[in-house]
Parts: sequence; C-alpha cells; structure tokens
Amino acid sequence: MVVIKSKKFILRPFRKGDEESLRRSINNRTIYKNTLSIPYPYTLKDAKKWVAKAIEKTKQRKSDSVYFVIDIGGEVAGSVSFTKIKQYKAEIGYWLGEKYWRQGIMTEAVKLATKFGFKELKLKRIYAYVFPWNKASMRVLEKAGYNLEGILRKDIKKNNKFIDAYLFAKVR
Repeated sequence: MVVIKSKKFILRPFRKGDEESLRRSINNRTIYKNTLSIPYPYTLKDAKKWVAKAIEKTKQRKSDSVYFVIDIGGEVAGSVSFTKIKQYKAEIGYWLGEKYWRQGIMTEAVKLATKFGFKELKLKRIYAYVFPWNKASMRVLEKAGYNLEGILRKDIKKNNKFIDAYLFAKVR
C-alpha cells in the first residue's frame, strides 16, 4: 500500500496499534450524525474490528476498498477511503477528528486521495454522498474539485428516517 506525505499529515494504511487512537478520534456524536455507518459511542471493540477489516482489505490483491489513515504525529486523526471500487468508479468517504476541524486537513486529504484514485486505481469517476445538513463536507468536496450532480430524495435510511443525499462527483 502506498504512503502519501503532505506537510500537515501522512496518508497511510491502517495497522495494528491504531485501535485506541482511532477510538479516541472517531468517538464523536457529530461524526456519527454526519456519517452513515460509524456507530456512537464508538468502542475499542468497534475499532479493533475496523482495523482488522482495513488491514485485510489492504492485503487483498484486487480489493473493492482502499482505506487511508490521516496520520498526524503518529495518531489516527481521521480517514479517507474508497469503497465500492468497481471497474472505473468508486465512492469516496472520509471523517476527521474534531480537534483537527477547520484547518484545511480534510480538503487536502481528499485532494491527495482523489489524485491517487485517478492515477493509481485508474478510476474515471469518484463520487460521494453527503447529508443535506453537512455543509462542511460539501465545502470540502467543492474545494477538491467535485461538482454537485443532484439531490437524491429519501435515498438513505439512518435511524429509521429516510434522508435526502447530495451526490457529488469528480470525473477524469
């Protein structure tokens, strides 16, 4: 797996030993609210399960997912990933620990991951779904060159409620 360095952070694969740092950074009600499948509270058991899954996916030769840690000072500050990789397209997803918000980190991480997706994974289309209230995530995508393609009405079910999804994409 590739390691991508920036001045602010390193994008690297998940590894054994990331579990406690992951739990500390991701265990946040706002992160839960703005993502589809991250539980709250986020336990050490959740972190161990996730790290094991990410390591296993990284080992696979033709994986349908690629997971990067946003590593700041050896800590898991966040993550950016590609899932549902199929032929020429993939979904990008990301989260960042609250103490790192509003520093441009996520925008830079999405830009670097997108570049990796187009160049190394040979993708032609990368897309993301965003909840209507998550304006910060929409801004990250816009700054990274993604365009709003439309609003999918009642497309996502979370907490037994149907929610609209804003679809953003970047094509090469």
